[in-house]
Amino acid sequence: MISVLIGIGTFVLIIVALALILVVLAQRAKSDGGMAAMGGGMMESTFGPDTSNVLSKFTIRTTIAFFVVSFLLYLGYVHIRTHDTGSKGALPNISAPTGLPTLPAGSPAPAAGQAVPAVTVPVAPAANTAAPDAAATTKAAASKTP
Repeated sequence: MISVLIGIGTFVLIIVALALILVVLAQRAKSDGGMAAMGGGMMESTFGPDTSNVLSKFTIRTTIAFFVVSFLLYLGYVHIRTHDTGSKGALPNISAPTGLPTLPAGSPAPAAGQAVPAVTVPVAPAANTAAPDAAATTKAAASKTP
């Protein structure tokens, strides 16, 4: 339920942000005497002689809406983070290996003060992995070059 509201809130936040950008760009500069932005008198004929007041009020309202929606989205994400029961952010459970060494059958269990006999693990014989002779390799490479 919260994730649906967060999706809707994100969409609303994008729309409010675009409206805020457009309103800020539509305002005229303080140094601009006329309405050069937006085609001269077009803004004045649309909003009347009080154009700057209308745009500044709309800018204030969209800014407040932007911050309120942003804060509500933040609270929604905090709610999801604190009430999350899934294992999305949790570390995986790693079980201990069960292949512990055991004593051979028929041998008595060691007493409390006795040492446990060591278990030997057979190791496969290693292949011949000796490094090649660096001098021979260099001579062979030098003889191949023209």
